[in-house]
Amino acid sequence: MGLEVESERPGVFLFLRLERAMLLLFDPEATAGQRVPPPHGAAGPGHVCFAVPEAELDAWRARLEAAGVAIEHEQTWPRGGRSLYLRDPAGNSVELASPRIWGFPE
Repeated sequence: MGLEVESERPGVFLFLRLERAMLLLFDPEATAGQRVPPPHGAAGPGHVCFAVPEAELDAWRARLEAAGVAIEHEQTWPRGGRSLYLRDPAGNSVELASPRIWGFPE
């Protein structure tokens, strides 16, 4: 998806960069006992959403499917816009959504 590894500690965290945004992933079991900073991570499947211009969603679908990534669901929203849902290797829900679903311009 164009994410670059910013830093990582295997089994603890992985920080990914996408242009000026960061996605921070933590293993909650590895951070559960720490005091500083407070424990990080979610128990069970989490969810992350990336805003993608609607005109690019079909290209993303093709790119992901060509890489062997299954699209779990596609949603058309009442006020306009669409979302594609897939699962990352850890079972988390990853959503690619046109900004119109939140009422934002493309």
